[in-house]
Amino acid sequence: MKVYVLRIGHRPERDKRITTHVGLVARAFGASGFVLSPCDEKVLEKLREVEERWGRFLEEIACTESPKKYVREWKGKVVHLTMYGIPVDEVIDEIRESGEDLLVVVGAEKVPPEFYEMAHYNVAIGNQPHSEVAALAVFLDRLFQGEELRRRPAGGRLKIVPSERGKRVVKSGGEEGLS
Repeated sequence: MKVYVLRIGHRPERDKRITTHVGLVARAFGASGFVLSPCDEKVLEKLREVEERWGRFLEEIACTESPKKYVREWKGKVVHLTMYGIPVDEVIDEIRESGEDLLVVVGAEKVPPEFYEMAHYNVAIGNQPHSEVAALAVFLDRLFQGEELRRRPAGGRLKIVPSERGKRVVKSGGEEGLS
């Protein structure tokens, strides 16, 4: 099963940091692709830089100027993360067991009603206001049952060496730095 994250309603003048974090969570928590609407090349470039530096997880980093069309043409199931949806624990097994590719829609500003209608699942990570970054992380972790954290990226110039104290990073040539 492939999972793509579609970030809609991005406001370039105010959402760069939070949208970048949505992309970073998508990458780190098991997604295969990240699609942004409307396009913001600075955000996409930041994600590409992370992929180059730390290793590649995402098959695609792209944007679309027509997110409704992107959703309509998606081959698989569409999951819209919203605090108004069905609690994640009530639907996550069904979503996982479908085995179909997933498009996870993460809104920024007010989400147009069409997205609620087009989604196969409107899923809530709690029915209270909270961060879309947190919602995506919880959803993906529940979907992959923690297995996404064991993946290893392709390539990359840097690798973290887990340690109880300090920061250990190994460069691709084997050189280790300690912070």
